[in-house]
Amino acid sequence: MDSPLPLPAERAIQKLGSDISLARRRRHISQASLAERMGASLTTVRRMEKGDVRVPIHFFARALHVFGEIQALENLLDTARDDIGLTLMDTNLPKRVRSRSGTSGAL
Repeated sequence: MDSPLPLPAERAIQKLGSDISLARRRRHISQASLAERMGASLTTVRRMEKGDVRVPIHFFARALHVFGEIQALENLLDTARDDIGLTLMDTNLPKRVRSRSGTSGAL
């Protein structure tokens, strides 16, 4: 049973597809050539550029790689900069740390 995709997620995928289409056209790359470089079918590229939410993410990753923009995907959720996650971790830190008996606590 599939739950519907949240509207903001659907819009983000549609924008990504549109941006891929624009990047492709700015580089004067045909859909067929992009498909070949990605190892995908022409139909997949067309669906991706239309923002079809059923296109697997690895095709978006392959397109980003073709455009030299794969680092954008790598940095989407940078855990070192995850303010919410880091704050939640910090709130669960113990108030103090006690040494176990028989250990000095030194490393």
